[in-house]
Amino acid sequence: GGPRRLLLISNSTLHGGGYLGHCQLHIQSFLGQKVKRVLFIPYALHDRDAYARTAREKFESLGYGLDSIHESCDPVEAVRKSEAIFIGGGNTFRLLKALYDNSLIHEIRKRVLEDGIPYMGSSAGTNVATISINTTNDMPIVYPPSLKALGLVPFNINPHYLDPDIKRTHMGETREERIRQYHEEPNTPPVLGLREGTMLLVEGDKATLQGVTGARLFLRGKKPTEHEPGTDFSFLLNDSNPLNP
Repeated sequence: GGPRRLLLISNSTLHGGGYLGHCQLHIQSFLGQKVKRVLFIPYALHDRDAYARTAREKFESLGYGLDSIHESCDPVEAVRKSEAIFIGGGNTFRLLKALYDNSLIHEIRKRVLEDGIPYMGSSAGTNVATISINTTNDMPIVYPPSLKALGLVPFNINPHYLDPDIKRTHMGETREERIRQYHEEPNTPPVLGLREGTMLLVEGDKATLQGVTGARLFLRGKKPTEHEPGTDFSFLLNDSNPLNP
């Protein structure tokens, strides 16, 4: 066992770069040399074979073997034997439904929170690491049995967070307005808006913002606040934190 170790990435691809290119040094630093193989969970995309090929090519270039859970005859056993887990992006509803359908919610929680194996998520894979998928940007194309997710951290994240574009005439809802509507509901947890190119590193009870673009933190009943890479977000990991409603 050991403390939880999470790398929660906003996006897989940053403009001008390849798959996981903007965060590959963070991935290598996070996984280190002890991890030899990564268990990939491609459930967020329809074409799992193609997705696994893309992920395998990237991780092998970084020095890690990759096994895709969809190729295993026993997904639960694959999680139990895994050295590290990576859940990729796509549609969050499709992903969460598949995690429930394959009885993986409890198993992944146990491996990460009790056994201390590293967990990486990107986009939808970051969404499902939190309390719930209520703050995903995705369309509910399928219906998971619950919106509750893995709960590896006691708050929610909005990956691909977008600021309003003051130059455009589009008058539709902004991401900030949608998160504020979420916080109009009682007992809703903090939401961390991760912009493209940003990620949250969690090591035990310490959480640090990494990357290049920063994040926006939304607390129920308070004005949102702006945060630069390097910010210590450890207080968000405290369930009894007074900021948590």
